[in-house]
Amino acid sequence: MRDNAKRVIHPLPLRVMHWLNALAIIVMIGSGWQIYDASPLFGFTFPRSITIGQWLAAAIAWHLAFMWLLVSNGVCYVVWSLASGHYRKLLPIRPREVWRDFTAALTFRLKHETGIYNAVQKLLYVGVLFAGLVAVVSGLAIWKPVQLWFFCNLCGGYFAARYVHFFAMSAIAAFFAVHLALVAMVPKALPPMITGGRQP
Repeated sequence: MRDNAKRVIHPLPLRVMHWLNALAIIVMIGSGWQIYDASPLFGFTFPRSITIGQWLAAAIAWHLAFMWLLVSNGVCYVVWSLASGHYRKLLPIRPREVWRDFTAALTFRLKHETGIYNAVQKLLYVGVLFAGLVAVVSGLAIWKPVQLWFFCNLCGGYFAARYVHFFAMSAIAAFFAVHLALVAMVPKALPPMITGGRQP
């Protein structure tokens, strides 16, 4: 039984948290775009067809509901990752290896080994985890700027927190887009994230 568990590429807890995270991120980005449209920071708004909530109050309700899913799922991931040793797959991140794998990816010569993260993947995963933390902190600062004033101050004030939140969201959305593109380029990576897969 233990040998079989070791041969699983993506353990069940990781798969469950991965898909819950994907759901939470999709809803939070879509509802966040609707909230943004109510008071844009820049000279554009998002098309209503790709937002969630259709009006401000509904979008806020969706956003807050899935915020708790994202946060609780994130806490579970950190605890599980530390307890299982999964975090070792993401570390260390060496600049020389990142550059090597990045240049290999640009020339379509990057090898894909199932269950093993290359240096670029490690950097992107750690980066999106950091962006998620920044999004949560800045989001809480916007939601409760008086009660959670320490988060607000950490972001440079309420108005600065809105920009911090927007750019953290943008980083997560960019990661999401790159992630989907890579799955499309290497479709064999998807089934193990559904079934768990087996290492040879």
